[in-house]
Amino acid sequence: MLQYPPAVHEQIAIELWNAKKERKAIPPISARYPEFTAQDAYVIQRTFRDLEHKNGAAHAGYKIGATSVAIQEMFGVDQPDFGFLTEGMLLADGACLDPGWFISPKVEGEIAFRIGADLSDPRTTAADVLVVTTEVFPALEVLDSRIENWDIAWVDTVADNASSAMAVLGKAVPFDGRDLAAETMVFESGDFVQTANGSAVMGHPAESVACLVRILASFGAGIGAGDLVLAGSLAAAVDLEAGATVRASFGSLGSVSLSAFSN
Repeated sequence: MLQYPPAVHEQIAIELWNAKKERKAIPPISARYPEFTAQDAYVIQRTFRDLEHKNGAAHAGYKIGATSVAIQEMFGVDQPDFGFLTEGMLLADGACLDPGWFISPKVEGEIAFRIGADLSDPRTTAADVLVVTTEVFPALEVLDSRIENWDIAWVDTVADNASSAMAVLGKAVPFDGRDLAAETMVFESGDFVQTANGSAVMGHPAESVACLVRILASFGAGIGAGDLVLAGSLAAAVDLEAGATVRASFGSLGSVSLSAFSN
């Protein structure tokens, strides 16, 4: 149920959009509007998306977040959320980023799906997702919060496009039925190394995509044919620091990396 009027939704969406452009964070929405609901937050996200599209951004797909225990514990949330992707948010393997493009960036290692047919049934399962998956990618998602100091409740990150900023994609791998739950990822940033399996993402990353379809269906929407979907982080996020290189290497999907300019 919506607790706030359209004028409030539009005001906050504009705040977030300006924060992204100007790289200046805003105070937590949840602290200013304590009765905020999930519906309020998603209305703001859609308004934020509409502002992006009106200013030339093209739809590319979706990301689903907070799908692993590691990420839920890191950000203090207890359920998945989703955000939108635009073509301008997608970068090729080896991308070199300037940390100054962001407010407080972090990086996650993920598996991304290319979906070959529309999915909008509220009963969609992981098996349904795998039937229409045409290719998968090793991926790094760059997160950035437009909320001050990452001081986020669940509704803050939802309104803020699930804290998404960019994604770096490795080489596409045609999907051949391989077991993505058993896929091992080694996630490295400097001397920091984490290892995780695809099963860390809701038991199977395709279940994460199915969960996204079911959430979208509750809004009368769905994943479209050709959409890219980031299925969620397998391990905890790391800070994107100047001069750093971040790499995710998978057992059979290859690897993907990004680097950050030095100051």
